[in-house]
Amino acid sequence: MAQPQHFIRVKQCKLLYGRVPKAANSSIKAALCRLLSERPPKGTKTTSDKFWQNETNNETELITLRKARRYRHSHSSFSFVRNPFDRLIAAYNNKVIEIDEPPLPMKHMGVHHDMSFESFLDVLIDTSIHRYDVHVLPQSHLLCLGRQVIPKFVGRVEQIDEHWGILRGILQRQGIEVMQSLPQKNVRRIKKNSLQKYFYNDVLIDKALQIYGDDVSLFYNDTSIDSLIANAPLPQVIPLQSRSIKLSSWLWNHVFKR
Repeated sequence: MAQPQHFIRVKQCKLLYGRVPKAANSSIKAALCRLLSERPPKGTKTTSDKFWQNETNNETELITLRKARRYRHSHSSFSFVRNPFDRLIAAYNNKVIEIDEPPLPMKHMGVHHDMSFESFLDVLIDTSIHRYDVHVLPQSHLLCLGRQVIPKFVGRVEQIDEHWGILRGILQRQGIEVMQSLPQKNVRRIKKNSLQKYFYNDVLIDKALQIYGDDVSLFYNDTSIDSLIANAPLPQVIPLQSRSIKLSSWLWNHVFKR
């Protein structure tokens, strides 16, 4: 199976964005549109792969993790991650409950409209990771190649105002001007405690961790599982920053796995 093209490369700016669906992806794409020399016409679906690959006058392209690693030394790179339990519920509600038919890759996995959350988890557990729809792929699979974290900067959606500000300062020093604040796109679920009605016993929590345990260990190891499920405020943390591949591998082994 060919490796999916999860990174957007903005050529002139020498900027890479590691896309994580259900983690402010639409808002970040809207901000990146401001870097194009020609703004897309009103009504253009700037969230689509087709737009970034074919409709930006060759200013951008979609690339794989392996190609992103090759560009890493010469480009700025970033991504944002989201509480894995929260991201999972966002995908379940949007793709299984809210729409009449799940996307085709999910249907091929065995997902169907209005199935129970536990049945949804069971389908994920029983499916090879290589057949996953991108909306439910673990964030570690989207952003890491082996034990290497590919984006140099990884912020958190839960602290996005602060972390976007830090990223903006880094990019400004490299001559890249991004929006001061992100536009609000595709914001759905409002109640921050609504995860607890899904993860109401240890069996369901353990099933989720079978799939997303690495995401918790990598990006949310400074808080407890109970706090993540409660969507409690997270500790103030400096976003993950690793300027070299060697450092990103060291972080995985000595920081993420502590």
